Amino acid sequence: MSPGAASPIGLPLDRVDGPHKVSGSATYAAEFQPKDTCRALIVQSRIAAGRIARIDTRAAETMPGVLRVLTHLNVERLPQQGRAAVKPPAGREMSLLQDDAVRYNGEPIAVVVADTLEHAQEAASHIEVAYERGPAALDFEAARGGAYPPRKTVRGPPDTTWGEGASALDSAPVRIAATYTTPYEHHNPMEPHATVARWEGDRLTLWDSTQYVSGVRDTVAKTLGIPTGNVRVISPFVGGGFGCKGSTWSHVMLAAMAAKAVGRPVKLALERPQMFGPVGGRPRTEQRIELGASRDGRLIAVCHDVISHTSSFEDFVEVATSPTRALYAYPNGSVTQRLVKLNLGTPTFMRAPGESTGTFAIECAMDELAERLSIDPLELRLRNHAEREPDTGRPWSSKRLRECYRQASRRFGWERRDAKPRSMHEGPWQVGWGMATATYPAHRQPAQASASLARDGTAVVRCGTQEIGTGTYTVMTQVAADALAIPVDLVRFELGDTRWPRAPISAGSMTVASVAPAVRAACTRLRDALAKQDRRWLDAADDAGRRSAWRALAASQPTATEAHGESHPDASEDEQPFAARSFGAVFAEVRVDPELGIVRVPRVVGAYSVGRVLNAKTAANQLQGGIVWGIGMALMEESLLDPSSGRYVNGNLAEYHVPVNADVGEIDAWMVDEDDTRFNPLGARGIGEIGITGVAAAIANAVWHATGRRIRDLPITLDKLL
Repeated sequence: MSPGAASPIGLPLDRVDGPHKVSGSATYAAEFQPKDTCRALIVQSRIAAGRIARIDTRAAETMPGVLRVLTHLNVERLPQQGRAAVKPPAGREMSLLQDDAVRYNGEPIAVVVADTLEHAQEAASHIEVAYERGPAALDFEAARGGAYPPRKTVRGPPDTTWGEGASALDSAPVRIAATYTTPYEHHNPMEPHATVARWEGDRLTLWDSTQYVSGVRDTVAKTLGIPTGNVRVISPFVGGGFGCKGSTWSHVMLAAMAAKAVGRPVKLALERPQMFGPVGGRPRTEQRIELGASRDGRLIAVCHDVISHTSSFEDFVEVATSPTRALYAYPNGSVTQRLVKLNLGTPTFMRAPGESTGTFAIECAMDELAERLSIDPLELRLRNHAEREPDTGRPWSSKRLRECYRQASRRFGWERRDAKPRSMHEGPWQVGWGMATATYPAHRQPAQASASLARDGTAVVRCGTQEIGTGTYTVMTQVAADALAIPVDLVRFELGDTRWPRAPISAGSMTVASVAPAVRAACTRLRDALAKQDRRWLDAADDAGRRSAWRALAASQPTATEAHGESHPDASEDEQPFAARSFGAVFAEVRVDPELGIVRVPRVVGAYSVGRVLNAKTAANQLQGGIVWGIGMALMEESLLDPSSGRYVNGNLAEYHVPVNADVGEIDAWMVDEDDTRFNPLGARGIGEIGITGVAAAIANAVWHATGRRIRDLPITLDKLL
């Protein structure tokens, strides 16, 4: 900014897209309506394994409004049977009607295209399917015997050992061992998946609810065998993604194939029950933790062995060992990841994948160790604070976890906690206080952006990133305004279109860390180019002067002036000389009805070390949302599988329970001061996912404190407490 000008970075500015959302003018994928748009509906299998012996669509095809019924008997044949683009996470193994195989209950086996949704639904009900059933693996416990190591994980090899590994446990004076489990879960964003597809000659436009417009473009083009330049993907707003919209799933391709088959634009929006299976979910995990420590609480060795489920046709690894490799200082460690194949849809990333499930296990185990040693749980964590990444020895790029512990414990009132279980009460309620450490790795990928000065005085900044509800429009506007040294209201940030410069997936909490430096680079180049012509706006004393001088400069331009910028890490994450992670301290209070087993969470307090905060309001909002999800993970969320059919019996929002306002008490979440310029030029790390981590463990630890009962299997439902 110019001398005397206040930077907009860090300010709690309102969302620039807020008025569009509250007024209904924000357009989501299913709301795009090209001329002559018709509706498509996916028909799903009703068995978990086998093949389609016969499919009769004759009655459906003659019904009013029906344009086409696509099955494996008449659909377009794709390169490599639709597998040309399989490269997770963007390109998954899709179900594109290329053969008669059935791999899970709910797999797409046909698509009905009609003039209206009602006509498509009626026609779908008249399709007759006969199956040849095959053996189905649906029992996680029974399948455990066939657990196998994946070839790799997102954190490298599935097994890692340092120091003396598991053998060091034998010499530890104090040992604990326990097994923790987390259930199948599904995302259920407010906006279900939806795609609108339109062909114009050999060019395809997709309006898609996605966390990765470029990934959809690349995957669809390769799957269809057409040039990437022939596909355009548009996604200005996403009504929640949380990981499930990071990949290109079957419905996206099926919409494109249906539009081509009928020669009209096609809208395909998943119904709520169709969100359970074909678009991923959090896998079930079983985690064995062993801790060895000295009698004063110093960790000597930690072993963490994880088994999670995947589909019968694609590996997905829930890297729950990741936080164990990062949270505490100990010289000897061993972690393993194993998979079991089940006849279910392929799991996928779900908010803080691996970290949320992994922190539940390791943070509950730390609480059990504190109990065994009669050491305060917070003190135990402080004694084992890691100044370096345990498994690599690399220093942290920045870390203020000790300050998080200090501030959060003080605001929570932790010093007033009576350590004895069942010792605290509020009327008839048993009161428990628990805590845990939160963590999430810092990710960054290459990104590009453009910035131009339009003649109307608007700075137009563009990047092919996504707005998934995290505040990207707003934060990038602030970054651009700061770099250009102009008021925020003169910036228009545009995203969600593959015509704009490429950006990475909006996942892994990497959007701010990746895109913001590219936006700043583009805007800095534009500012420097314009300053050579006229720098009066830079020298103005106040916003009014800057605004006036900037608009005068814009009016003097014969054409729009444009600059481009990019940003990329100096090396891959594994090759960096430092380790980059965010951390936090979470404290939770629960109240438990001793007669009914009901658990309430009246308050959660959290402090977070996340680098430089670019918008205090959107950052706090992200942390609060993550904590709410952590409450759901601890107490409610579970997809219940029918072991005879392989279908989730609570596949709807009436029976898949998530927290509502009445379930959420006071949430006090904030960020400690930090500026991590070793990680990126802006000093900011991602904030979208750390909020959920540690919450389930803090609540489980509080439940133990309230009741004396250690619940190691999520969710903590009343039947487990009675």
